[in-house]
Amino acid sequence: MFRLIRFLKGYRFSSVVAPLFKIMEALFELIIPLVVAKIIDVGIPNGDTRYVWKMGIVMISFGLAGLLFSMTCQYLAARASTGFGTNVRGALYRHINKFGYPEVDKFGAPSLVTRLTSDVNQTQVAVAMFIRLVLRAPIMVIGAIIMAITISPILSLIFVAMSVVVSVVLYFIMSRSAPFYIAIQSKLDRVALLTRENLSGARVVRAFSRQDEEQEDFEKASESLAKSSRAVGAVAALLNPLTYVLVNLAIIAVIWFGGIKVDTGVLSQGEILALVNYLSQILLALIVLANLVVTFTKASACAKRINEVLDTVPSVRDESSGRVEGKENAPKFEFRNVDFSYGENLGRSLENIDVSVAAGETLGVIGSTGSGKTTLINLLGRFYDVSGGEVLIDGVNVKEYPFAQLREKIGLVPQQTSLFSGTIRENMQIGRPDISDEKIWGAMKTAQASEFVSALDGKLEAPVLRDGRNFSGGQRQRLTIARALSGSPEILILDDSSSALDYATDFELRKALKNDTAGLTVVIVSQRYSSIKNADKILVLDDGKAAGIGTHDELLKTCEVYREICNSQDDNDKSEGGAKK
Repeated sequence: MFRLIRFLKGYRFSSVVAPLFKIMEALFELIIPLVVAKIIDVGIPNGDTRYVWKMGIVMISFGLAGLLFSMTCQYLAARASTGFGTNVRGALYRHINKFGYPEVDKFGAPSLVTRLTSDVNQTQVAVAMFIRLVLRAPIMVIGAIIMAITISPILSLIFVAMSVVVSVVLYFIMSRSAPFYIAIQSKLDRVALLTRENLSGARVVRAFSRQDEEQEDFEKASESLAKSSRAVGAVAALLNPLTYVLVNLAIIAVIWFGGIKVDTGVLSQGEILALVNYLSQILLALIVLANLVVTFTKASACAKRINEVLDTVPSVRDESSGRVEGKENAPKFEFRNVDFSYGENLGRSLENIDVSVAAGETLGVIGSTGSGKTTLINLLGRFYDVSGGEVLIDGVNVKEYPFAQLREKIGLVPQQTSLFSGTIRENMQIGRPDISDEKIWGAMKTAQASEFVSALDGKLEAPVLRDGRNFSGGQRQRLTIARALSGSPEILILDDSSSALDYATDFELRKALKNDTAGLTVVIVSQRYSSIKNADKILVLDDGKAAGIGTHDELLKTCEVYREICNSQDDNDKSEGGAKK
């Protein structure tokens, strides 16, 4: 938790001054029992009403002054803690945005969301309570003990003994509850994951009538979370009753032994009442301290998870400072003896890939599911770094390009279409806010999207719901292709991005790409050979290895894997045609 203190930068004045106001409030509160003792010992026995009123006004004045100091502290603490939360959340968000795919895969999106929201909020609450109460509680305990010593050094030993015993109880509770809070946050990640999966895949769940099974999985995760919460709740629940019992035993002891001293004339009735008041103040301070322990234990677990993210160094880093010039007459992009694995203990997803594509050429990539097609294009955009070999664009290793320049060169249309809530124009201008409407409509025409967009109310100002849910699958794919084209990339990557298009639209799209984008290098990843058979080169992947490279006609003669793919799809088309007849 202390490692996050740096995020209080800009709020140091509030963080330092606020506790001082709280200390002043505590001092006024410590004086009040002495004023009450004076009223009981002096004003009431002598029947001095004027003295009682005078001391009563003094007591109220101290109370109002304490209230003013307390409100000032509350305001400064709220300001500092809110600023702290904003700073942590901003730093965490910026750091997560630097992550490559490996780090996102490692933590998982639901866990990152939980750390960015729930964990940060818990640390923010801890900071607010720290500023407001962490000094007040011990000062109240120590101050009450000192005031008790001034009244009766012997009876003050009861205060000391009680404080030591309560401190031991607090340590016991804190040491036992900390592991539970760490487990609770991890189980909260699991609940968030299941919730996210069920919400995003609601249609699939209903289509396969999996509601009962999904509900059972969610209930198991929720019950596991509840079980841990009940366990830590049972431990934390011991705090208040144990504290109350110890303090009330101390009060009984003070009254018992204090009564003897009153009988002997050593102490007055007002001083005994002052001692009881100080014990009550210690009780309240210790209860606050107990709650602080619970809060700080939770915050410590959350801070550990936040620091885990902040300490993670992105494996794919932008280390270039200036723009890089490509080499003349070099291939547009090239894979040289590329190997890749998703982890040290995992097998190779790609092995010894060698392929070179000139500017303006079209490369088709085909293979069975899991053969490494998407992995290959992720290496081209440097979303992952190769395990061996090199990936070059314009003769320069992709690691030498600044991210901004590299991503300007590439227009990527991923397998899973991703549209953001807003308008069509805002989606087209993502990353390039200065793109003109003329350029957007040109990209729309090439992507075969201009016809249905023109028919919408508002056209480019037509709303887009989250994930583009107000469009069909084919419309979403055409919009994402248009978005990639509108940025005028040098390399366009279509990762199975026409799977939702009918054959006629797919044909028109490929024809438009060839006619409208002269000089554009295109990579088409597909499982349908009809989508890539006219490519200048076709790379056939089989279990992460290059089974063949060449044109459609060449591969039909030389590559068994490609021939099997074509024959199986032709057979399927014939059987479907026969069924229709």
